[in-house]
Amino acid sequence: MALEAQRPPEANLHSLRIDPTVRQPHGRHWLWSVLLILILAAVIGGGSLWLYPRTIGRPTEVKVAYAQIVGTGAAATGPVLSGAGYVVTGDRYVSIGVRVPGRIDAYEVQEGDFVRKGAVLVRLDNRDYRASLRRAQANLELAQANVALKQKQAQRMQTLHTRDLIATQELDVADNELAVARAQIHQAEAQMESARVDLDYTTLTAPTDGIVLAKLKEVGEIAVPGGFSGAGDLIRIANLKDLRAEVDINEVDFRRVRLQQHSEVVPDAYPDRKYPAQVVKVYPQANRQKGTIKVEVKLANVDEYLRPDMSVRINFLAEPVKENGATPRITVPKSTVRGTGDTTFVWLVRNERAAKVPVRIGEDFGETVRVLNGLEGGEAVIVEGSDTVAEGLRVRTKTLE
Repeated sequence: MALEAQRPPEANLHSLRIDPTVRQPHGRHWLWSVLLILILAAVIGGGSLWLYPRTIGRPTEVKVAYAQIVGTGAAATGPVLSGAGYVVTGDRYVSIGVRVPGRIDAYEVQEGDFVRKGAVLVRLDNRDYRASLRRAQANLELAQANVALKQKQAQRMQTLHTRDLIATQELDVADNELAVARAQIHQAEAQMESARVDLDYTTLTAPTDGIVLAKLKEVGEIAVPGGFSGAGDLIRIANLKDLRAEVDINEVDFRRVRLQQHSEVVPDAYPDRKYPAQVVKVYPQANRQKGTIKVEVKLANVDEYLRPDMSVRINFLAEPVKENGATPRITVPKSTVRGTGDTTFVWLVRNERAAKVPVRIGEDFGETVRVLNGLEGGEAVIVEGSDTVAEGLRVRTKTLE
């Protein structure tokens, strides 16, 4: 067998060279792959955030009743209805506008300032009005001087007429000129009073105590009265002495509310603060589209924590139940009690979350049982849906019919 000829070393080195005509793999392919993965992750994450609160993240709906306080001295038997509303004022909002046109010179208050009745809020450029007042003053002085002259002339004419030196007609003319001069004084006085009022209108003052909500124009703008609704308004205040809360009540729940009914207002911003209130207004017309009726409650005590348009929850309380010689007691529906013996408990709704609270049970009244320890009365107790909740689980409440 013939031996193969050995290849020269130059041929071996030549085979190791890279052919520049051959297309090499693109170095950026991995970057596009990573970018595509990030985009897919963002889409999946965004979709999960959108779907979660609408599917598995949706608050569990439960039906609740309220722990009742029964007995002598009980102020109320707990809430019978609850709804979300807003803080309003008895006078709503007081918009203060101009009575005379003028350029805004200065605002003496800022948003959030508390003002007293009569406090200066806005000043307009009053140079024209001060000039008008001086002109009216000059006209009054001119009319007064004219009256003094006409009065002297009338006296002289009276003397001459007494001596039969002039005719009666000339005396009548002199008396008429005096009367006209006196009428001109009244006219000048009215013009001067009008000019003074216009000058006063260049200073806007607070018609009542309250808090400044908004400035509607800026310094340097021209304010003109009238026109479109609110066109001449410069500042808006709210009277905090008469704070109220309003809520839309569903028509099917309207039977639970009446005038003078006791209630409590709990701000969303301060859930640990409760303000006693009373129903003072039930609007006479229902909202056909929403099927609701607006109800207004007046807060008995207010403080600096409350602000107009704050979101609040309004709990309408049941009437007190009094029994002669009875000791006040707390009762809950028997179906809300879980466990036996010393391990009994109930599920409550606190701050829109489920809470497991141990209780000690007393007398059995049929559909209700007495709670000797663990509750204070008025708590929202889960009646239906307690089997599906857990400690701290977000829930959405619905009052048991």
